Amino acid sequence: MSIDCERLLEDALKLPEADRADLAACLFASLESEPSQLLDAAWEGEIKRRIAEIDNGRGRFVPWAEARKRMFSNA
Repeated sequence: MSIDCERLLEDALKLPEADRADLAACLFASLESEPSQLLDAAWEGEIKRRIAEIDNGRGRFVPWAEARKRMFSNA
């Protein structure tokens, strides 16, 4: 990562959480105008696997507050 990118990242990390999320979404959207078909196929397989787990009673549900805490606990 270039020095400019490192500085930009440092500044971005100082923003409020909502602004960081908006910035991340904008940056991600700028990478590719259409989703990769390979990625779509991989996600489709994962979604089908998870649905099957739920249908078979093996799926484990997590409340949103707990899932969010897990996602952002290392941030």
